[in-house]
Amino acid sequence: MEKKLMTIAIINGIIVAMIFLMNFLFLRDIPSIFSSVIIVGLIMLFVPIAIIRYYEISKIKTLEDFFPQFIRDVVESIRSGMTLPQAIESISTNDYGNLTSHVKRLNAQLDWGIPFDKALIKFSRMTGSKLIGRVTSTIIESHRFGGNLTDIFENISATMIEIERLREERRLYISSQMMTGYIIFFVFLIVIVGLQRFLVPMLSEIYVGDISGVQVGKEGMSAEYAGLFRNLIILQGFFAGLVIGKMSEGSLSSGIKHSLLLIIIGFAIYTFSTI
Repeated sequence: MEKKLMTIAIINGIIVAMIFLMNFLFLRDIPSIFSSVIIVGLIMLFVPIAIIRYYEISKIKTLEDFFPQFIRDVVESIRSGMTLPQAIESISTNDYGNLTSHVKRLNAQLDWGIPFDKALIKFSRMTGSKLIGRVTSTIIESHRFGGNLTDIFENISATMIEIERLREERRLYISSQMMTGYIIFFVFLIVIVGLQRFLVPMLSEIYVGDISGVQVGKEGMSAEYAGLFRNLIILQGFFAGLVIGKMSEGSLSSGIKHSLLLIIIGFAIYTFSTI
């Protein structure tokens, strides 16, 4: 995974460098577009890697969602008198979503004679989940030292159910914070649109000056502010989305989808409102 990210980062960096070069060669005399391309290019440096990270996190969360059901089925099989390897074999045909392939691989390794401890360690590593890794470590230690597996699995199952309940409560609580983040962005967008449509035209009638180091007249002032406001919307949308993702799902990578949504909506509304 790390090699894949490194490869994507290098390719993406080359593409962004080419965009910066073309921007410098052909658009440096158009300050509003020049600055916008720089901002978009900087965002492009991080978006592909963040999307891949988000995809991996989503896969792990899906595995963790099915893992409690897997544990409960193992508990029921052990209660019926099966050993732990037999319990794994009996439930390997059940449907656990994305976790199913990992369960079948675990069962196949046990059939090939791989020791249970080593097979379960490989199982946890293949999932990539820290939560599953902690649970499997507990199971391995209990199996190694001859603990009461039924009680241990029941306790683990109850713990994971409690974790899921707390996660759901957190999502419900954070949903209001997400709405607040979106509302703040749209209020900001309304203010920017209002400034561009009403305040800037009035200023252009009475003021000629130096903006961003470029001498402009009345006819150029509106265009200069349009570029400035557009850049502010892109930046606000990008960072607001990251904050929303961090608050709602605990990861900045999860905020990329919010960032892209806010940037697209904000850019579209601003563009149509200034036509």
